[in-house]
Amino acid sequence: MQNGAKAGIGATLLVLVVVGVRVGMIYRERNAPEKAVAKPYYKTDDDDLVFLKKKRQSSLADAKELVGSTLWVSAGGQMDYYAYAGHRTDYKSKGVLLAAVPLVVKDAFEQVAPKTATFRIPGGEKQVLLVFTLPQSPSPTVEYAVPVGYKEAGGYTFYVDEIFFYDDPHELYKHWGPETWKAIDEHRVILGMNERQVQMALGQVSKSTSDAYGNRMVVFANLGKPFAVTFVKNHVTAFRADQGY
Repeated sequence: MQNGAKAGIGATLLVLVVVGVRVGMIYRERNAPEKAVAKPYYKTDDDDLVFLKKKRQSSLADAKELVGSTLWVSAGGQMDYYAYAGHRTDYKSKGVLLAAVPLVVKDAFEQVAPKTATFRIPGGEKQVLLVFTLPQSPSPTVEYAVPVGYKEAGGYTFYVDEIFFYDDPHELYKHWGPETWKAIDEHRVILGMNERQVQMALGQVSKSTSDAYGNRMVVFANLGKPFAVTFVKNHVTAFRADQGY
């Protein structure tokens, strides 16, 4: 009995010691000075710091507020534009808007669109189109029209914010430098460009070998002249014409 009692007392003491140590550890943890939490390091790209205006049009009147302003194409290589006369368009393509090209808005109107003209912008009940001129073209006073939204069930959906810049991208991305901008304006690629710059030069229609942005090969449609561009650490390292697009 005495040995059993001693064993029981010893076990109890051991439990008390363990509990005491644990309580002491908890006390120190709760009363210790707070440690600064290490924040993950993220490299900020200068391009991501560029402020892009959004106007979020919701009516034809909102679209007409753009009359007289200059817009610059953002969605390069995607939007067909059409001849315009008599407050209508014939929906016969006169070309495709290229990125960074300026246009001057002259009017906005609605028109029922044929199904052939609803690939990029839905037809809805009516499409909303902007009338514009291309001041840098050989015919700077000729007016054209491009769809920018549609009307459905009494409401409007617009894509102006996605199709255009409201400020000159040459100024927004001035940090790209004159050599890069010269290549973009001439719609060609040079070594060292990043993906955004090549999209600006060749258009946004493309397909890629992976989702690893900046570390992959991308084949740009380039208005029917496919171009394969290889990026490593978001810099062009190689490029070539690609007929297999």
